[in-house]
Amino acid sequence: MARRPVAVVAAIVLFGEAIGMVLINWFLGRVVHQQHMSMGGVDSGTMSTTTYAMGGVFGFYLAVCGVILLLTGVRDREPGRFGRILLVTCAVVHGVLGALTVGLIGWTAFAFMMVVLALIVLVLMMYAPRLPAEPVDAAPSGDGTPPEPAAA
Repeated sequence: MARRPVAVVAAIVLFGEAIGMVLINWFLGRVVHQQHMSMGGVDSGTMSTTTYAMGGVFGFYLAVCGVILLLTGVRDREPGRFGRILLVTCAVVHGVLGALTVGLIGWTAFAFMMVVLALIVLVLMMYAPRLPAEPVDAAPSGDGTPPEPAAA
């Protein structure tokens, strides 16, 4: 399986999810603002403003993760330390949100979240840093006997 197409597809999915997150929170903010009622003493204007802010911040977070995946796919190199940490947190967020969406929204939303989680984890595994090979202390002898351990 090729690494580059998986990373690019994951980036496109995260860009779409970022746009969807911003639009959903914008719609919810408009609905809350039009209600003109308070919940727990919080003004509707405050609730709508925080909904807009949450949508913008989470959309930006998903877009940055998408940019990291896109750069990973275009360059065909593993993401750096910061990029890897960001992608791991994005995978964890999708796992937690997937568990929450089963009860709140349904199995279709859960399946979508698990597909996104699988794409992110697949990219992280495909671009895992390679460990250097361990040096061999002694070459094997030609008669099939194991080499003697090195003296300390």
